Amino acid sequence: MSSESQADRRRLQMADIARLAGVSVSTVSRALNGSSLVNDETKQRIGELARSLNYTINQSAKNLRLQRNQTIAVVVPYDAQSRQHISDPFFLSMVGSLADALTDRGYDMLLSRVDAEALDSVSSLYDSGRAIGIVLIGQWRHHDQLNALAARGVPVVVWGGQLPQQLYCTVGGDNLLGGRLATAHLLQEGRRRILFLGDAQLPEVALRLAGYRQALADAGVPYDEARVRKVPFEEHDAELAIARQVASAHEGRADFDAVFASSDLIAILVMRALRRRGLRVPEDVAVVGYDNVALAAYADPPLTTVHQPVSQAGVELVDALIHLMAGTPQVPRVMPVELVVRLSSVVAPVNA
Repeated sequence: MSSESQADRRRLQMADIARLAGVSVSTVSRALNGSSLVNDETKQRIGELARSLNYTINQSAKNLRLQRNQTIAVVVPYDAQSRQHISDPFFLSMVGSLADALTDRGYDMLLSRVDAEALDSVSSLYDSGRAIGIVLIGQWRHHDQLNALAARGVPVVVWGGQLPQQLYCTVGGDNLLGGRLATAHLLQEGRRRILFLGDAQLPEVALRLAGYRQALADAGVPYDEARVRKVPFEEHDAELAIARQVASAHEGRADFDAVFASSDLIAILVMRALRRRGLRVPEDVAVVGYDNVALAAYADPPLTTVHQPVSQAGVELVDALIHLMAGTPQVPRVMPVELVVRLSSVVAPVNA
């Protein structure tokens, strides 16, 4: 449909709303745009009629008419060391959640990719006027750069873990609890030699590792640094970590009986690597991931994982940013997580 046809259809819809509400078309326009010249009762009635006719405000056109920038930049850093790409299922889910939340609040979204080694470069999006606020998905290793952005007054909210001496606002899942839940579950299943895979230089992963260590200590199981492997978010490195661990085993048996991976993608790659080496999941090695991306339920076997509230995350990130842009300081927000148990970590009982 051409833009002219769309405009004609919208004018007809507005006229229909005006006729049904018993008001003028200009009153409908003012009500839908939140004008204080229309009382709340009339606004509510017009809003209900608009929804019943599937009428939506063209927010971009409205902003253009008012010469008002309503663009929020959503920035996904590229980190050469971790090699976590924007096609990672977690990133895609988070971008979708943010797109929904921004649209619902009448904002436009500008998706941007920057080098994680130069996170301070995202300030150019704000300084140039291209965006009125910034949501950053991941803080990586550059806590000081993010503090510098906040100290300059750049309205930025970061998906990540809360750190000491933090000036910027973070929104994130409870990574410490998530690490404890995953590890405690494996311990309850009788596993004692639990391998941790992840890059603990990343704040969120460091908190998951801290939760892993807490759960081991609570169960009286000694912490063994040899069972903590630095694994970036990349297929080859996950395969290589498992290969090295299995190669060090005796008589073809792994020297670990469980794996806690810091992402679902790593966990799924781990299960494939284990099968290639003749190890069964979960009979020989139980596996737990992190994030609960949609793919986790369809893995072979279905993956036990820590669920992050991604669908709500977009709302929380946008809400925190809107308050920041209005001049209201924001404290970090820690969102609840929960363990989703599937077949990758639980051996089914054998029927008598």
